[in-house]
Amino acid sequence: MKRVLFAPAIACMLALIREPAAAQAFTLPQGVGSFTMALQYYDDTGRRFSDGTRMSVGPTETVTVFLEAEYGVTDRLSATLGLPFVFARWQGGPPPPFLPYNYAANDECRCWHATFQDFSLSARYRLGDDPWAVTPLVRLVEPSHDYNYQGEAVAGFDRREVAVGVNASLRLAGLLPKAVLQAGYTYSFVEQFLGIPNDRSNGTVEVGYAVTRRLYLRATGIWQETHGGLRLGSPSGDPFPFPGDINTPDRLNEFHRLFRNNYWEVGGGLSYSTGPFDLFASFTKYVWGTDTHDGQAYTVGATWYFGGTK
Repeated sequence: MKRVLFAPAIACMLALIREPAAAQAFTLPQGVGSFTMALQYYDDTGRRFSDGTRMSVGPTETVTVFLEAEYGVTDRLSATLGLPFVFARWQGGPPPPFLPYNYAANDECRCWHATFQDFSLSARYRLGDDPWAVTPLVRLVEPSHDYNYQGEAVAGFDRREVAVGVNASLRLAGLLPKAVLQAGYTYSFVEQFLGIPNDRSNGTVEVGYAVTRRLYLRATGIWQETHGGLRLGSPSGDPFPFPGDINTPDRLNEFHRLFRNNYWEVGGGLSYSTGPFDLFASFTKYVWGTDTHDGQAYTVGATWYFGGTK
């Protein structure tokens, strides 16, 4: 039951991983490539139940090294391949008083466990040029291997996904020539288990400002809604008591892949260009959600451009 209670933390962590290519409306020039390495620390500080109430139980830590390569096939079409390597550790702490508690084998030591997670292959095609762009995308997600997905110290959910979406960007030339407004939406068709749908909508809104030719600041909002899935219930009994939809042994066994995870998060960041390299850092904080975890994520990284003039 412990594994059921805290599995949504992994989804929060995955949603916060920066996607430098897939989240942007502009594409690389033809023949230009980039390689990005990002390091993220996710601090899980509490559990949100189906009514949004919070309980400070089961803190976890996750460190993810995200590797991504992008290539400009044409001036408008780009392809991106990514693969995260995840370190996870459950820190322990008291269980909720109303639940039986069983330790997962890989959590019992409260030590770090690490493995590769899922391959992500994306294609984007840009419509429009400065000051605006609209970029449809398609993304395939495939587990790199058959890894463990039950417990706290796990890499992810070991499931396939196909996502379609669009990103849009507008430079506010008439108002603030150095400001850019970006927005994106993706719908993910998620592999089903037990015949239960668990698709997902994700959205982002970003306002950026070029302080200088090298320094760029941004503020971001992140949203997720799950279409289907299983709800855990609430200690208050609103809308129903624990264990909610987790009412059969099979559902308990697959809850990690099937939970309904909805949230809003806000954050900010900066990037600095040093010629062929971009250095970036960001912070993201949970602000609202149900059947999820709250916490914050800290990300730093660098992108190297090659094969032409950036």
